[in-house]
Amino acid sequence: QVQLVESGGGLVQAGGSLRLSCAAAGSIFGINPMGWYRQTPGKQRELVATITSGGSTNYADSVKGRFTISRGNVKNTVYLEMNSLKPEDTAVYYCNMVALRTYWGQGTQVTVSS
Repeated sequence: QVQLVESGGGLVQAGGSLRLSCAAAGSIFGINPMGWYRQTPGKQRELVATITSGGSTNYADSVKGRFTISRGNVKNTVYLEMNSLKPEDTAVYYCNMVALRTYWGQGTQVTVSS
């Protein structure tokens, strides 16, 4: 049984920063691609940032230069450093890991007030 546990969401003013964390627990082989996605009511879940097993990163245009995805020292741990937050970044943020199947975290709410 594999679980992704997220933390770090919350309420912040525009221009502020937050750091999201995601740790994979359970029987996992190797270092797997991971990512962050977000979703607002009535909209499809969208990619925010991904990181490959080798450390290559990819970002949505809307967050480039403001968000940074990185891996932790513990295997299959990933962070999302979010700076210069905007009200339009408000969403539920989900951690994702691709192994034999795709795993999702439970989501963490990020709210940016104007």
